[in-house]
Amino acid sequence: MSESMGSHESAQRVLAGVRDLLPTFRERADETERLRAVPEASVKELEETGFFRLLQPRRYGGLEADPIDFYAAVRDIASACGSTGWVSSVLGVHPWQIALFDDIAQRAVWGDDDTVRVSSSYAPMGKAVVTDGGFTLSGRWSFSSGCAHASWVLLGGLVFDAEGAMVDFRTFLVPRDKYEIVDVWNVVGLAGTGSNDIVVAETFIPAEFTLSMGETGRCKGPGQEVNTSDLYKLQFHSLFTTTITTPIIGMATGAYAEHVQMQQGRVRASFGEKASLDPFAAVRVATAGSEIDAAWALLMNNIREQQAFVARGEKIPISQRLRIRRDQVLGTQRAIDAIDSLFEASGGRALANGTPLQRAWRDAHAGRVHAANDPERALQMYGASEFGHNVDPGMY
Repeated sequence: MSESMGSHESAQRVLAGVRDLLPTFRERADETERLRAVPEASVKELEETGFFRLLQPRRYGGLEADPIDFYAAVRDIASACGSTGWVSSVLGVHPWQIALFDDIAQRAVWGDDDTVRVSSSYAPMGKAVVTDGGFTLSGRWSFSSGCAHASWVLLGGLVFDAEGAMVDFRTFLVPRDKYEIVDVWNVVGLAGTGSNDIVVAETFIPAEFTLSMGETGRCKGPGQEVNTSDLYKLQFHSLFTTTITTPIIGMATGAYAEHVQMQQGRVRASFGEKASLDPFAAVRVATAGSEIDAAWALLMNNIREQQAFVARGEKIPISQRLRIRRDQVLGTQRAIDAIDSLFEASGGRALANGTPLQRAWRDAHAGRVHAANDPERALQMYGASEFGHNVDPGMY
């Protein structure tokens, strides 16, 4: 059996295991919000399915699976609990990025324990200064989802030389004993993600534990010398922005199922008729379902096209990267629009604390404000390129 066939079969077993957990995640959704973090039991159960190994290199016990299988699992998890889906998506994609680091860093993370998890905060809130053999890093970063379940963190930082001139923007891989977690996460949506602050006092980070965002933007990384799969030649920002939109589509998927179930038993007070017999309710359901399906189909089709470029040994063109961002931000918007439409049509019972629909509504709108979901910037760049203007793709 070829490695790719084995990986596919293993990924399907992971997906089956994840689906078996969905009723449990639904039952724990209230608890997840109360804790303001995904319960340790949920993380452990996901670990046992192999979910966190999907994008991890085989050299360190991973499956090197198709990213579409990874995103399908994330969508399912988020359909049951938005916060659990969000944290799973974020923690689950990080093994892909760790695979781009120098193998010295990979061994430090997975050499003794290949179940180690990594959280992140990529905004360049910290400052790094070039020193012999590496960098001196310090700062405070916000929104590190799932950080309580991680032993390392990936942090964005602007790099300055000894004269104070900015020379780079890098990601720094920092072990748990070098940072503090500050509990600040008290929010109305995605309340269970535990997206707390990370504080690093001035500490030395070896060069091997850093990645230049310029390099990753060009689909490069020293880890590709040892992790040669096409998986690790995909475009960093395309994968990571999809990581943010996918759980929101999952929330919409769960909201859709909940709405349909509610309407089948609901009698409209104003007319005394079953809501499921209302033709306008049927139109809303059809429209919302189409928006959710379209959002998902476009995201997955774009991954397939990116994989095709890599398989042919071709550079992923800027036009493709911009289209991925166009469809990603609009995928988020489609999912939000679907949830809004269903929530508006669900009646007063949907407002009750503890109901899945109101939680999905809050969680999806919270996810909408993530920096990766900035629609105006992404759409302006795509439109400008279509008009023939030169566009610097930057992070795209």
